[in-house]
Amino acid sequence: MSDPLAVLPTLARNALAAHFGLPERTTSPQEDCLRGAVNPEILQKPGACFVTLTRNGELRGCIGSLEAHRSLGDDLHSNALAAALRDPRFPPLTATELPQVEIEISVLSAPQPLAFADEADALAKLRPGIDGVILAAGNRRATFLPQVWEQLPTAADFMARLKQKAGLPADYWGPDVRLAIYQVQAFHEVDQGESE
Repeated sequence: MSDPLAVLPTLARNALAAHFGLPERTTSPQEDCLRGAVNPEILQKPGACFVTLTRNGELRGCIGSLEAHRSLGDDLHSNALAAALRDPRFPPLTATELPQVEIEISVLSAPQPLAFADEADALAKLRPGIDGVILAAGNRRATFLPQVWEQLPTAADFMARLKQKAGLPADYWGPDVRLAIYQVQAFHEVDQGESE
């Protein structure tokens, strides 16, 4: 575990454990070392992250920030609680579910506008598995993290589902469509999988 951000899933789990009044997970000696380096240098700097919760391989909650508007530490804590308790697609997570939940943290780069001539051009410019995409049209907006490419590997399917997530028809395309792309560093709990 060489990246100091690799401790983020443990910190998110500990925030949830504290919320439920459960014991916090003790970190490994490597994480303790990283935690000392992470707090002043990284967690206090502005940052944006998504917290994704899965249970038995199924999505259980996913909430995040697309742009840095507070410290990464505050964003992580707030989004961990929001993913567990306030994702409108799911009932709030319970204390008994917490041990069964796997946590992934995605730290986002700053979104960059994607210039395109038309939908075909936009689809050709997307990099599957690399780019997260923000779609905006009128007052509608939605995003998919780069990890969603695993379920929707073609750009056409990815974009159609992203439009539906935004509340638009899958075949919608108009002059009001704006796209931005971003990349992530994704981190899984050490005992749940490897850090990326």
